[in-house]
Amino acid sequence: MRRHWKIRKSNQSQQPKQTNHTVKTVLEDNRSTLKSIFKNSVDIQFRDLQLKDKKNTHAFICYTEGIVREEFIHDNVLEPLLGIDLLEEKINDHSLVSYMDSNIIKASSVDKTSNLDHVIENILRGQTAIFIDGFDSALLISTESYESRGVEEPDTESTVRGSREGFNEVITTNTSLIRRKINNPHLIFEEFIIGGNTKTPVRIGYIDGIAKQETVDELRKRLESIETDVVLESGYLEQYIEDHPNSIFQTIGNSEKPDKVAAKLLEGRVAILCDGTPFVLTVPYLFIESMQVPEDYYTKFQFTSLIRFFRMIALFLTVATPAVFVAAATFHHEMVPALLLTTMAAAEERVPFPILLEALIMTVIFELLREAGVRMPRPIGSAVSIVGALVIGEAAVQAGLVGAPMVIVVALTAITGFVVTAINSAVILVRFFLMLLAGTFGFYGLLLGTLFIVAHLSSLRSFGIPYLTPFAPVVLKEWRDTFVRLPLKNLQSKPRSVLRKKY
Repeated sequence: MRRHWKIRKSNQSQQPKQTNHTVKTVLEDNRSTLKSIFKNSVDIQFRDLQLKDKKNTHAFICYTEGIVREEFIHDNVLEPLLGIDLLEEKINDHSLVSYMDSNIIKASSVDKTSNLDHVIENILRGQTAIFIDGFDSALLISTESYESRGVEEPDTESTVRGSREGFNEVITTNTSLIRRKINNPHLIFEEFIIGGNTKTPVRIGYIDGIAKQETVDELRKRLESIETDVVLESGYLEQYIEDHPNSIFQTIGNSEKPDKVAAKLLEGRVAILCDGTPFVLTVPYLFIESMQVPEDYYTKFQFTSLIRFFRMIALFLTVATPAVFVAAATFHHEMVPALLLTTMAAAEERVPFPILLEALIMTVIFELLREAGVRMPRPIGSAVSIVGALVIGEAAVQAGLVGAPMVIVVALTAITGFVVTAINSAVILVRFFLMLLAGTFGFYGLLLGTLFIVAHLSSLRSFGIPYLTPFAPVVLKEWRDTFVRLPLKNLQSKPRSVLRKKY
C-alpha cells in the first residue's frame, strides 16, 4: 500500500514542530522524549518491564488508552515477556529484539522501526510500542480497537428489496464489506494519509483491468495534492478533488450501501473510502446516476422502467412547477384555461402579495420546516414537519396570506422533490433560480434559464467524462440503462464511457 503524508505548508506555524526523532539506545531518553511530546497526556499509558535475561534488561511499553485492546496487551504481550526466562533461551544480546518479534510476542502484526516519529504516529492510531534499553529500535504491535457502530441499514438509502447492509465509520470494516461483495483478486485498495493534524486514512479502491488507468492516476494525483490540516469526512475530500468546485451540481457520487459501491466498481469506477464516515465516494459520477437506485436491478425491468419514468417526471415537476405557476399567473393568462384562471383569480384575490413573493415565501417556509425535521431528534422531527406544514398552510390560507393554489403547488413541489433526493441540493437552487426568472420575464425567462442550466450541465466533466453521458455526447448503446432498463441479459456489456479501452 502507498502512504502519503500531506501537511499544509502555509499553516506550518500552527503545527507541532516536525523533527526527525530516532529511537535512542538509552531507555530514559526515549521515555523523556515521548513524555515531552505528549505533554504528559493522561490517556498515554506507560508500563515498565524488567526482562529475565543475564542483564535484567529494562523496557517499557507505551499505548493510547481507549483505542487499544488492553486485554490483548496483557495476554499476548506482557505475560509472554514477563513469563519467559530468556537465560534458558541463551539469546545473543544483539538478537533480543528479533527474538521477541518472532518467538515471544503473540500478535498478527509486529514491526520493527528506529523512526520515533513513526512510532508516535502509530501509538496515536492504536498500536503498542515496546522500547528496550540498549537498542535503537522499537517494536510496534497491532493492538487497535475502536468503538464503532455495527453494520446497520443506512437511513439515507432505504430499500424494499436488496441488501440492508450499510457502511459504518471504520475504514477497515468498509473495505471488508466491499471485498465481500467482489471476490476478485484484481480488486485493489491503496491507502493515503491526508490531513496535517487529523492524519486521516483514505483508501481508493478499483478493479485493475476494468477501471481506466487514467482515472486512477488522476485521482491519485488529486489526493496527493491536497494540502489541509483537517479531513473529518469524505465531504472534505469531495470539495478538494471535484472537477468543478463552483458548480451546484455534484460530479462525485456518494453512497452508504456496499452493494451500490460494488456495482459501481464493477462498471469501472473508482471508490474513495475515508475513515470516520459511512459515506463512500465514487468517480466518475454522471447525471443519469441520480435517477438510478440499486433496487432497480433487483426487480422486473418493466416496473423499473416505469418507476424511472416517474422519477424523470418528478425531477421536472419539482424544479419547474413553481416557476411555471408564477409565469402563467403573472404574465401569460392567455395560456391558462378560462375556468381555471377564474378559480385562481378568486383564490388570489385576498392575497396582498405578488405571486412571485408569495411563491418565494411559501418555498422558504417549506425548506425551513424540512430542515427543522432533519435537525430535530428523529422521533419528533417527522411530526414537526408534517404538523407544521398542515397548520401553517391551512392558517395561511384562512388568513388570506397565500392562496390555496400556491399551497398545492408548493406541496406538489415538495412531494416530487423527495423522489430525487440524490440531487436535492442542486434542485433547490435551480428551483429558486427559475422562479426568479419566471417572475421577472415570464416563460421567456424560464426558457432562457432552462437553456442556461442545460448548457452548464453539458460543460461539466467528472474526471474527464462528460457529465451528461450518454445523452451529450450521444452513446446509443448505453441508453439501455437510462430512461428505461432492459432485461439484465441485455446489460452484460459494461458502459464504455468509464471503462478501459479493451472493454
